[in-house]
Amino acid sequence: MEHKHHTERQTTDGHNDSVHDVVIVGGGAAGLNAALTLGRARRTVLLVDAGRQRNAPARGLHNYLGHEGIAPADFLALAQREAARFGARTVEASVVAAKRAGDGHFEVALDNGTVLRARRLLLATGLVDELPDVPGVAERWAREVLHCPYCHGWEVRDQAIGVLATGPVGVEQALLWSQWSDDITLFTHTGPQLDDSARARLAVRGVRVVEGEVSRLDIGEDRLRGVVLADGRRPEVSHLVVAPRFNARLEGLAGLDVETTELRIFGQVAGRHVVATPQGATSTAGVYAAGNVVSLTETAIGSAAAGLMAAAALNLDLITEDTRRAVAAALPGV
Repeated sequence: MEHKHHTERQTTDGHNDSVHDVVIVGGGAAGLNAALTLGRARRTVLLVDAGRQRNAPARGLHNYLGHEGIAPADFLALAQREAARFGARTVEASVVAAKRAGDGHFEVALDNGTVLRARRLLLATGLVDELPDVPGVAERWAREVLHCPYCHGWEVRDQAIGVLATGPVGVEQALLWSQWSDDITLFTHTGPQLDDSARARLAVRGVRVVEGEVSRLDIGEDRLRGVVLADGRRPEVSHLVVAPRFNARLEGLAGLDVETTELRIFGQVAGRHVVATPQGATSTAGVYAAGNVVSLTETAIGSAAAGLMAAAALNLDLITEDTRRAVAAALPGV
């Protein structure tokens, strides 16, 4: 297959004087599937990846048809090879600044001193999990401390699972996880006081309720053994479900001025995400976004699909622009 190659030259001030059709920021499922799609569309694509994939600590990727259970690192390596087959290039770096230049192109400054130029940008930076401030939670995150039953429920089925309530969503999490185990305990922790309706719903699903604040996790022999309550009680659980605050990862991208908004789940602020159309267009013309940076609760397969949708819309955007310019040059005044 032929590719539309372009020559890149580094200038003395660190600028790259070539202009990529698209620079993609973020090398997870959304970014890589977008890179694959755009490469197959014969676009010049450069993907910037800092290597901070959110699912890196997980043992396997789940509910991804054709890749069920694959290790995240193996999935990324496979996806990177596939995108590279069609000319998409990857550079390992972090973005420190991004803006639209005076000529209408975007400039993306990297932490290695390089400044990239692109006609369009695609943000696929994912999100940052802000975990409850309970000692032990961060250390066991994505091991025995979990949040998504569709990602991990089957693997921990029928085990003793605790749910740490930090807001009203805690009750709903306990009810949801009861589909995977009959041994569910809701720790009220800092969540709101349970009303009669909540207690009735929990009771009919067989969920136990333990009142009191959790002071830390009980960890021994490199595994979670339970939780330690402020009054000294030590209920045993093998896994603990938490509700992180999900925030779009936008470090270095403030200069693009894309609109963001809060996500609320059951009245609880669950995080902040980039506002985008179903095709990935953001409030800033020429900047697209896909994956968890837009949809905070999306799974890997959904993020990959969003990357495809955004790439297709972005490619059409470029075709429209090129056509308009060609007509203007060939038929002035039309």
